Amino acid sequence: MKIALVVYPGFTALDIMGPYEVLSRVPGADAHFVATQPGALVADTGRLTLQVDKHLADMPRPDVIVVPGGPVPNVQAAFDDLIPWLQAAHPHTRFTTSVCTGSLVLAAAGLLDGVDATCHWTRLQTLKTMGAVPTSERVVHRGRILTGAGVSAGIDMALTLASLLTHVTVAQAIQLGLEYDPQPPFAMGSPEKASDTVRGMVMAAEGPAS
Repeated sequence: MKIALVVYPGFTALDIMGPYEVLSRVPGADAHFVATQPGALVADTGRLTLQVDKHLADMPRPDVIVVPGGPVPNVQAAFDDLIPWLQAAHPHTRFTTSVCTGSLVLAAAGLLDGVDATCHWTRLQTLKTMGAVPTSERVVHRGRILTGAGVSAGIDMALTLASLLTHVTVAQAIQLGLEYDPQPPFAMGSPEKASDTVRGMVMAAEGPAS
């Protein structure tokens, strides 16, 4: 089972590393990082570099695609090379997935037209303008498409995906092996729980929606 974990300059590290840690443990999985330009790709912080060894062309028909998010102002222009690959590969996948603003890339490829999907809460309106039906659910599964909300939701999305690819008990074993048992120090993981001050800080950091 070939799994293509898409990486591009400015990707958000946890968006792709969370799913990698889960999906690389799925029995029979052959997970690879792929990019339009393989080599050393720098994450959005500018301080983490991931070495990518495969070109998109090396995996024309993966069984699973995972697209992470990142602070990219113009999705259509930034992913000019990735979008045609997605459009060609998607009809043959078992599942095409995204984390955070990675769903904007799927939308730009026309894969989310009229489809329920999620992303980081600050970009839900952008997702709507791109033809998707935005929802604030943490993981959205519609047919062969799964989308995860912001950053850490990639782990939840990947565990859901692992259960679909194998069996729920396999996904549960992976979760236990990773000791994924969230007990956050603050009840602040969604905009509904946050104060106006905290929401404002996040929105200022994320910048205006495109």
